[in-house]
Amino acid sequence: MKTYSLDGVIEQYIGSIGTLERDAFEEPLRFGLLGKAIKEARLKRHLTQQQLGDLVGMQKAQISKLENSLTDAHFDTVIKVFKALDAKASFSVELLNQTMPVV
Repeated sequence: MKTYSLDGVIEQYIGSIGTLERDAFEEPLRFGLLGKAIKEARLKRHLTQQQLGDLVGMQKAQISKLENSLTDAHFDTVIKVFKALDAKASFSVELLNQTMPVV
């Protein structure tokens, strides 16, 4: 029986890294990671979604949507949430196979 790596299967059937098809496939995964990071930070701070929402000026439902990746978040909203959580967040932009940190 022949085995295949997950990366190999994704590359074969979805596309290579950097292609539009691959980016479209991976985008929901990235948003999922962001939501998970928000939730984990909130829980470590022992805050409810309502308490975090109050700190940021958002409704509990909006925090829930962020954590569950059910909405596209504006960059400034994400920054506000991490500031309210007293958490450091770092982002990077990848250009021409080079990583450029965004401050």
